Amino acid sequence: MRKRILGRTGLLVSEIGFGGIPIQRISKEEALNVIKKCKNEGINFIDTARGYTVSEEYIGAAIQNNRRDWILASKSPVRDYNGMKKEVEISLINLKTDYIDLYQFHFVKSLEDLSMIVSENGALKALVEAKEEGKIGHIGITSHSVDILEKALELDLFETIQFPYNLVENQGEKIFKIANEKNVGVIIMKPIAGGAIDNGELSLKYVLNNKNVTVAIPGMETEELVEKNASVGNNSLKLSETDLKELNKIKEKLSGEFCRRCGYCLPCEKGIDIPSQFILEGYLTRYKLKDWAINRYESLEIKSSDCVKCGICETKCPYDLPIIKMLENVSNSFNNVDK
Repeated sequence: MRKRILGRTGLLVSEIGFGGIPIQRISKEEALNVIKKCKNEGINFIDTARGYTVSEEYIGAAIQNNRRDWILASKSPVRDYNGMKKEVEISLINLKTDYIDLYQFHFVKSLEDLSMIVSENGALKALVEAKEEGKIGHIGITSHSVDILEKALELDLFETIQFPYNLVENQGEKIFKIANEKNVGVIIMKPIAGGAIDNGELSLKYVLNNKNVTVAIPGMETEELVEKNASVGNNSLKLSETDLKELNKIKEKLSGEFCRRCGYCLPCEKGIDIPSQFILEGYLTRYKLKDWAINRYESLEIKSSDCVKCGICETKCPYDLPIIKMLENVSNSFNNVDK
């Protein structure tokens, strides 16, 4: 498989990486086989997270006998120094390794979050120490906000960024260019729009045609899916006329009710984190992570059902999405699911 250098980390990573979210819904034995298939197909980059329930443990079991063959990334949403120190140690235990190549700040949602991370007693200090101790190799950041990652790149403290990108969600192209100019690696999450795009191979080709992208990490839970996705990194990325026509069809189909998670609809006067509602619905309906999605949705103090249909969010959406209707769909999805 073709490989690209992950920015200033110097790590040589496969163009297609392994996204560790969906293996939560398969057995440990199945996960071992899926990751073995990744290795056989030339994939060497794995991305997981503390929040993905058993994902770290499954991956640790799969790579413990060939750890040096993998470039391993994990991440945590913790923002404070002491908390992050603990998180790194847990990840090391779960992943059955003495070092993690890349550790990332997970889902940084606000400038306040970012300020906390880089403060005197913030989580960045813990990761810098972990790097000095040889427990991690490099430090990255993930977000769904262009503005936050643009600010993070200005700080010049992170070696990689991770952001959603596909033919529907292309708002990140500006920051990918900035990252490339700063020699910061670009990791693409949601390259198949969280499963919303049926033609995954075509979507991956589209993503990897961006010269500023380093690696795309689709979630994969079957050996068949690994083989299909890996084929993109093993074959030509040239887009044919047929490909371009199909891309346009997919874009038109999804443009009507697909949230790009840009955050321009916020703040909601009732305090609803609107983009997060759609993310959780995606985990429920497309990723089929029912229990995981339900637990997180029910833990929210303010949910989609609290919408008062004022319509202010719709006036701010740059994509003219019917947000009120979409929030109703979220409520219906969670209210009608078998628990």
